[in-house]
Amino acid sequence: MPIPIITAVGKSKSGKTTLLEKIIAELKRRGYRVATVKHHYHAGFDIDQPGKDSWRHAKAGSDHVIVAAPDKIATYRLLEREMSLQEIAAGISGVDIILAEGYKRAGMPSIEVVRKDRGLDLIGDQRNCFAVASDTPLETGIRQFDLDDSTGITDLIVQRYLSR
Repeated sequence: MPIPIITAVGKSKSGKTTLLEKIIAELKRRGYRVATVKHHYHAGFDIDQPGKDSWRHAKAGSDHVIVAAPDKIATYRLLEREMSLQEIAAGISGVDIILAEGYKRAGMPSIEVVRKDRGLDLIGDQRNCFAVASDTPLETGIRQFDLDDSTGITDLIVQRYLSR
């Protein structure tokens, strides 16, 4: 059975990261293994520290850099084109669920995060949206939660996507 993928979408500064932090913590508290993917909209981000060995490897021309330690591993590689969320997820194993921030066009089940001071219009595909987290009531026809109700949202995720 494929690993379920849930995306959190919404305008910049709407609270997507904060909500995902709370959902991740609640899923972990319940014993689930979680992977996360953050969509970065601009090319050229750098996760390595200038002067470190792995940075030096990349600057020398390595196309795929891996840093391995006894307790974690990090990998990054140069791409010819942006990978889809599904392609990224295909390389993830050993988890019960994948939570992604962004990827509003990925066609995956989504939670839309709406904050009144950022605008009330939904930006994601409402056909894929199974929940809205907001600081104000909205007329959407989609199940709605308060922005702070990470437990309720997690209950819904478990019920819909993790109950086997």
